[in-house]
Amino acid sequence: MLPRFEVRLGRLERRGEDALGRPIYQQKRVDILLGVDMVQLAARGLIGEAILVAGDSDFIPAVTAAKAEGVLVTLFHGQHCHGDLRREVDERRRFDQTFIDSVARN
Repeated sequence: MLPRFEVRLGRLERRGEDALGRPIYQQKRVDILLGVDMVQLAARGLIGEAILVAGDSDFIPAVTAAKAEGVLVTLFHGQHCHGDLRREVDERRRFDQTFIDSVARN
């Protein structure tokens, strides 16, 4: 019920068991759902800027398509971020303790 807020649900898929025999599950499809949203909003001219919090290369095609529609794409990423994704976006910010401290002060 939040304004301008959408929930994107993927699927949990079983990917085997850990060393103790407990099932391992992995979230699937959420990246592509978010990428489709970004491209659709960009193609309709509904966004001029996109902020992506990610680190893997699955988002590169969506970033490329959004940029082709004139969207400024800013990436917020952690320590491990795919180099091709960092190169593809317009701007990038790394989540580190300095960044977190600066946000916490505001």
